[in-house]
Amino acid sequence: MTDTAGESGTGVGAPPGWARLTPVLRQVRAGNGFEEALEQILQVVRLGLVPAGERLPPERELAERMGISRVTLREVLKVLQDQGLVESRRGRYGGTFVLPRPDPPAMGAEEALRRRVASVDMEDVLRFREVLEVGAAGLCASQGLTAPERARLRAALAATHDAPLSDYRRQDTLFHLALCELAGSATLTAQYAAVRATVNDLLDCIPLLVRNLEHSQQQHTVLVDAVLERDAEAARAVMREHCCGTAALLRGFLA
Repeated sequence: MTDTAGESGTGVGAPPGWARLTPVLRQVRAGNGFEEALEQILQVVRLGLVPAGERLPPERELAERMGISRVTLREVLKVLQDQGLVESRRGRYGGTFVLPRPDPPAMGAEEALRRRVASVDMEDVLRFREVLEVGAAGLCASQGLTAPERARLRAALAATHDAPLSDYRRQDTLFHLALCELAGSATLTAQYAAVRATVNDLLDCIPLLVRNLEHSQQQHTVLVDAVLERDAEAARAVMREHCCGTAALLRGFLA
């Protein structure tokens, strides 16, 4: 991704109408820069705010508008490139260009994905998931855990760290289920198991992103530390941030 003099909003060959991006591109929150930036640029591309064949604003401008580093922005653009949504071109008139969307295969996986997502009230699922998980994290921290429970939580965390990519989502689910069970409410656990199954259906519709998984692991570690230190406020804050990061990715790809 090369920034050049020709990539400014008034430069030669600059796409018109960048003002239409203003409602979508905004400052991201501190905790989920990658996920929220990806959500926003996916919205720009999927809504056609920058048509196929035209260029996104330069890296410098995008990074400033969203309040992220250019390193993070380049990771976001790499994901979009890997998904066949944009391509990088070098040279004086280079930059990141939106690609035409490929025709979906008739009656194939794309159609099945659309039906699957259309049947779910995603916003309702994400809100309910956040309420349950934030509550569970706060309960675990405020009431404290026994020595065996502390060991169980540490083991669940370690399993996510050691999991190969193909098994990560299962181990991640087990970690979150363990936290809910340790909160001590069978009803909460049952409700979470149900909503997590739906969340996993949604997650199966988007790619596994290594940067996001690394970020999730960092949040898991901070969360466990907060729970074990009986810092309920910190545990709730980290879990809320964690849920918001997942929600941002799902909205970006599926909303």
